[in-house]
Amino acid sequence: MNQKFAFHETGIPGLVEIEAFNTDDNRGSFTKDYSKEIFEANDIQFDLAEVFYTTSKKGVIRGLHFQRVKEQAKLVRCVQGHIWDVVVDLRKDGPTFKKWLAFDLTGENHKELLVPKGCAHGFLVLEDAVVVYKCDEKFYLEYDDGISWNDANIGIEWPLEKVGGREQIILSEKDKGLQTFETFMNMYGEF
Repeated sequence: MNQKFAFHETGIPGLVEIEAFNTDDNRGSFTKDYSKEIFEANDIQFDLAEVFYTTSKKGVIRGLHFQRVKEQAKLVRCVQGHIWDVVVDLRKDGPTFKKWLAFDLTGENHKELLVPKGCAHGFLVLEDAVVVYKCDEKFYLEYDDGISWNDANIGIEWPLEKVGGREQIILSEKDKGLQTFETFMNMYGEF
C-alpha cells in the first residue's frame, strides 16, 4: 500500500497544510492522517499526547483558542462535514505576528493543518462537522484562553454569508466572553 502524504508550507512559519494518505474502494475509504515516522522524514517533530473530537452544527464558530502555558501544537482535521479553519499567529517576535490564514477542510478532501505553538485556532462550520484535534501537549483548563472571533484588530474576513449571515452564528458562552486582542496583548505581551 502506497502511503503518501503531501506537506505544504504556508505563509505562517510552522503552519503546515497536509494532505493525508487516503484510498477509496468499493467498501468505502481508508485514511491515515498521522505517522510519526513519515512526519519526521519531512522534518516535522510532533509527538501525540491527547486526541479530542468536536461535533458542531452549521453556523458554529469555535475559537479563537490557545493555551497560554504549556502551549499545544495541534494537528486539526475535519473528518466529516465542512469547516472554514483559521489560524492566527500570536508569536510577538515572529515575522508573521497577527497574520491570519484560512483553509477549507472537509471530510472529503482529507486535508489537515499542523498548527504550531504560539498560534490561535478557530473555525466556522459550513456544514455539520466532526473535527479531530491531535495535540502534542495535554489540555490544561487553567491555561485555556482565547481571543474573540470577530476582533477588529485581527480582522478575519469570516464567510458568514455561507451560513446565512451573522444572525445564524452559534457561539458557546465561553466564546462569547473571550477577550479582545488588545486585552490579550496587555496581559500576555510575552506570549
